[in-house]
Amino acid sequence: MIKVAVCGCAGKMGSTVVKTVQAQPDMQLVCGIDPYAPSDIGFPAYPSIAEALENEDFDVLVDFTAPSVVESTLRVALPAGVDCVVGTTGLTEDKLSELASLAPDGTCLFHAPNFTTGAVLMMQFSKMAAALFPEAEVLEFHHASKKDAPSGTAVRTASIICEARDGRVSAAPGKETEIEGADGARGALVDGVPVHSIRSDGFVATQEVIFGSMGQTLTIKHDSWDRQSYMPGVMLAIRKVVDRDGLIVGLENFL
Repeated sequence: MIKVAVCGCAGKMGSTVVKTVQAQPDMQLVCGIDPYAPSDIGFPAYPSIAEALENEDFDVLVDFTAPSVVESTLRVALPAGVDCVVGTTGLTEDKLSELASLAPDGTCLFHAPNFTTGAVLMMQFSKMAAALFPEAEVLEFHHASKKDAPSGTAVRTASIICEARDGRVSAAPGKETEIEGADGARGALVDGVPVHSIRSDGFVATQEVIFGSMGQTLTIKHDSWDRQSYMPGVMLAIRKVVDRDGLIVGLENFL
């Protein structure tokens, strides 16, 4: 039985993780961690990771909180030997490596910018296309309350495209063509790839990667309409992380 704690248990993603963990025959929800958790939430909940560790024993911590919160949580959980599954974006790989180094041997920090199988396939298909198409741009669409821009998925996709290009540089016009007063029209440049972030009610998570070469374009698109689409990936990560150690980034490592 894998004992699980959920950080951000009162949030939209966190509460979905809680319900899904409770439905698994091989998992036990030990507690939640969230300063905004109501008193009648139905299971032990603590305002901080330190208080949770003082009162409960768990194997895996799942974190869906905010970029401003996750680092301080990991700085407590990892040295305590708790395996961590993190879906909160906003941390660089350098920061993740630093945090992973705080953990004793046998402890794993797993981070995925996206837990949906479709998004993982989108990134893998983009890796294939990037080697063959000279141009690429990323458009990502999220709900209006998303805390970071670009999304972690978009940043990860841009990095994968950059790696697949193997040093090749885009010839498309960039920020130098932005007219006065329209800074950002060409998007944010992430590893040499323009990334455009759209925030609006009506979206959950959508991403398009548009590749171009002379006379043709290729568009790879993934839509996520329900937070349930993330749950198979989160459950897979919880099951896999207990047997791994060190830093692992990307759900593709477990598929």
